[in-house]
Amino acid sequence: MNIREIDHITLTVTDIARSERFYHEVFDMPILENAEYAGVRCGKQRIYFVTSKEQPAFKPDTTSIGSVDLCIIAKDPMDSIVNHLKSYFVEIIDGPAKHEATHGTVNSIFIKDPDGNLIEIANY
Repeated sequence: MNIREIDHITLTVTDIARSERFYHEVFDMPILENAEYAGVRCGKQRIYFVTSKEQPAFKPDTTSIGSVDLCIIAKDPMDSIVNHLKSYFVEIIDGPAKHEATHGTVNSIFIKDPDGNLIEIANY
């Protein structure tokens, strides 16, 4: 088997429209149009949103709101990212700091989305 990449992840959220708005406005991720599930595009991948009441036919044994730790890579300089988040009143809970990532050392900050998922925003 030759695995190449992750196609999508699915987050269980309390409010799909709120999650779409947050990821679209704060991260400038395009909202998916005519997709099977609500969500956004993150680079070549997708992030889908479902609620605990409206799960797909195939789902994890346990779904939990706010249980994801996700790292996204940004191309912008860190000071621009920090200023952008402040303009949306998004609290930075840690960083900027250096961390090891898939392709080397990154400079990153940590925030939480509206459901409490931990989002690391990093750049190489």
